[in-house]
Amino acid sequence: MKFAKLALLASALAATPIAAQAQDVGATVYGNDGQPIGTIESNDGTNAVLSTGKYSATLPLNAFGTSEQGPTLNITKAAIEEQLAAAQAAQEEAMAEAKAKAEAEAAAALAAALVVGAPVVTADAQSLGMVEQIAGQNVVVKGEDETLVTLPVNLLAAHPEGGIMALANYADIMAALEAVGG
Repeated sequence: MKFAKLALLASALAATPIAAQAQDVGATVYGNDGQPIGTIESNDGTNAVLSTGKYSATLPLNAFGTSEQGPTLNITKAAIEEQLAAAQAAQEEAMAEAKAKAEAEAAAALAAALVVGAPVVTADAQSLGMVEQIAGQNVVVKGEDETLVTLPVNLLAAHPEGGIMALANYADIMAALEAVGG
């Protein structure tokens, strides 16, 4: 189930103020149209988690009213699910934008660091050698023992302390090199 927290939702749900009563876990919550919205999943004495079956939302207890049917909210199930869907979409969009920004920054840092002569270390902090050649999407690294290792650019990242880091351990790189007859 999707889980969204909406501070704005609490204000949209403002029912006639009634003393905050503990909503029983499992209780059905009804909307202002008299139709069920969902059930209470949990209650910590301050907030209750309401499940609509499609979404879950944490709401303050003072957002709930009461009726003969049981706990109520001043909203319909369709309206609350619409608000939760919009909040989820906004959150997913923000996460995608943040991921794209981080990837672009990492790519720019690698492009700046990827020059002939740059030192290359492995993920386990062992020296692999120096960049000997950049050939399209491949980088040739020359080790101290003159061993040449060709790595794809997508297996490299800018090292936080300068130079380049291979995103694999030294032993794994050497085993792969040996497996291809290098």
